[in-house]
Amino acid sequence: MGSYWKKIQRFIHDIRIELKKVHWPTKRELSVFTSIVIVVIIAVGIFFWILDTGFTTALKLVL
Repeated sequence: MGSYWKKIQRFIHDIRIELKKVHWPTKRELSVFTSIVIVVIIAVGIFFWILDTGFTTALKLVL
């Protein structure tokens, strides 16, 4: 039972060490990255909306 707790303690210790190595973004970086993601999502959404509208129109013409 003792080795089980030692493994858990070692795991938590390793997590703390790895989290210290992480490059956490600044508020500015976070806002820029978030803006980029939102713009790309909107652009992809518009692209698929146009594609869907075109296919729907083509299907209506065929039928």
